[in-house]
Amino acid sequence: MRPPFVRHDPVVAVAPVVLDSPHSGEDYPAEFDHAPPRAIVRQAEDTHVARLWRSALAHGATLVEATFPRAWIDPNRALEDIDPALFAPGERWPGPVALTRKTELGIGLVWRLAHGGAPMYARSLTVDEVERRIAQCWSPYHDAVADAIEERHRAFGAVWHVNCHSMPAVGDVISDDPGRERADVVLGDRDGTTCEAAFTALVADAFASMGYSVAINDPYKGVELVRKHGRPAEGRHSLQVELKRTLYMDEATFEPNEGYARLQHDLARVAGRIVAHARDSLGALSVSGGHSNDR
Repeated sequence: MRPPFVRHDPVVAVAPVVLDSPHSGEDYPAEFDHAPPRAIVRQAEDTHVARLWRSALAHGATLVEATFPRAWIDPNRALEDIDPALFAPGERWPGPVALTRKTELGIGLVWRLAHGGAPMYARSLTVDEVERRIAQCWSPYHDAVADAIEERHRAFGAVWHVNCHSMPAVGDVISDDPGRERADVVLGDRDGTTCEAAFTALVADAFASMGYSVAINDPYKGVELVRKHGRPAEGRHSLQVELKRTLYMDEATFEPNEGYARLQHDLARVAGRIVAHARDSLGALSVSGGHSNDR
């Protein structure tokens, strides 16, 4: 496997904007002995998402993308979101366990189920192998995202973080909305707690003005990464953005479809509006005597 993440820094003037794509990894470890066919397991991926958003670099944003697959270990889950059913009887997870709705659905820190509800493994996992996945993948990715956000916050006094994802067009059995058609774009701010309301509204308007249907916190509110980094009272604004996969690819083959180029172009425009919003907000803060704008 390659290193667990790639960080892309802009070649233009740096903006206080950080994007991360935690589920775009496509490097499957040789020891990943999943039971379902690879095509089923890959449904967990946010295939193409990091590539689609890479145009944000031209506006000054920084992008961190995972290289390891989400089905191996999910960086958008808390370490406590561990499923005891993964382990053999008698083997217990040594750290704290806090079961969530995601754990109940079989898609916690390490997925017990694959797309469609098929068991991910034909065996029990060991504590040692899950701990290795955390040390080799989860922790380095989280450190990389935290470092990028902290660097921009330290330089500008505030930072806007976009957590980038994709979603199946229709919810499946391991989702909270099985059988339901999703909006084109779903924004998640954990019910207004992870970013300023103006940021969510700006991104919603940006997509809607380009003809996309937009939902907010339905069915996705945002999970670990926006929860961890979204502290708007400190000038740390985190928003999750989910893109419907059929906008840009064939969900069965993972190949780009005729909408790929349009979406890529539109995401560049959205990124430009996010960066402009961030810079305008810094200017307003500077005038009002708020956060430092020291670069």
